[in-house]
Amino acid sequence: MTPDLFTRAESAAAFVLSQTKLRPQIGLVLGSGLGSFADGLTEAVRIPYADIPTFPRSTAVGHAGQLVVGKSGEIPVAVMQGRVHLYEGYPAAEVAFPVRVLGRMGIRALILTNAAGGINVEYGQGALVILRDHINLQGQNPLTGANDERFGPRFPDMSYTYAKRYREIALEEAKKLAIPPREGVYAAVAGPSYETPAEIRYLRTIGADLVGMSTVPEAIAARHMGMNLLAISCVTNMAAGILDRALVHEEVLEVGRRVMGQFIALLRAVLPRIAEELQKTGSPPRT
Repeated sequence: MTPDLFTRAESAAAFVLSQTKLRPQIGLVLGSGLGSFADGLTEAVRIPYADIPTFPRSTAVGHAGQLVVGKSGEIPVAVMQGRVHLYEGYPAAEVAFPVRVLGRMGIRALILTNAAGGINVEYGQGALVILRDHINLQGQNPLTGANDERFGPRFPDMSYTYAKRYREIALEEAKKLAIPPREGVYAAVAGPSYETPAEIRYLRTIGADLVGMSTVPEAIAARHMGMNLLAISCVTNMAAGILDRALVHEEVLEVGRRVMGQFIALLRAVLPRIAEELQKTGSPPRT
């Protein structure tokens, strides 16, 4: 008999926790070309996704495919160095499964990052943008099917998906680092083909500032489990039709590498402040 999703998540979480003495309450998911933040962690244990029971394996270029548990400064963190996507053939529930595992490990605050196409012309390649909301155009939802109350309610509220306080912290720290403080709305599409110019005009019309192929299934699952979220997009290319040239994935990776210093500096500045927020709200035991 195939174990249910909750049992699978419990088993995977128990395996990860057995590999380290750290018990992080903050998790991060690093997107395309943004994985090197995890390379600077101390006391780090690196666990390939293939070693974690029933964990989906990342096949996308620019995704290392390992879970790193370590410390950023004095803050214990669990960092996904790469993710899986719908376009790899995984259903939405499997795309979100790693977040389920993080939740069962005791993660209470989650930072999602991604490489995105810029729709808002005020951005530019290399811009870091704090998400204030998203639009799900992927045609799938990780909560489809029978609900397991052990994860969360049947109809979770998504009015405050990205925590206002975390957004304020990120914008404040960006300003201190001389990073232009920007917020935007992220449109999630299934991929893997890039969007057409007509699709980008449509996305702009409905209020999207950025477009990408990830993040939203994870955000939905995280909110279902009661985690507080911060999401940061790196604008690695301008979306189709904005510049008169073809889109290529190598450019995404190259721009990610170019802004890595700013990106890491922002994460390192934000993490202690999110840890302080968690201390204010207490630390319930893992059940």
